[in-house]
Amino acid sequence: MATKVGINGFGRIGRQVFKAILDRHPGELEVVAINDLTDSATNAHLLKYDTNYGRFPGTVEVSGGDLIVNGETLKVFAERDPVQIPWGDVGAEIVVESTGIFTAAERAGTH
Repeated sequence: MATKVGINGFGRIGRQVFKAILDRHPGELEVVAINDLTDSATNAHLLKYDTNYGRFPGTVEVSGGDLIVNGETLKVFAERDPVQIPWGDVGAEIVVESTGIFTAAERAGTH
């Protein structure tokens, strides 16, 4: 059974972590949610079309504010305060902090 992962921050680093999980750890890791203040349509576009790394080979859609990547739904949150992100509701066991804001262990640990 795959370990469920949440990604806080879906900028360039968050998107590359997401792609690496899909490419290198299928069956081991499963991204179940992201938290990012950018709207889902923009995040979908940025995932699909990357000026540095090229076009994402899979399917990327938006439905009801969530992302659907290769047929799998990713819950999308837009919370500024990590304490408010309901990672437990989606079963996230690990959270990747990729905003660049919560760099100290104390602050990152609020997830």
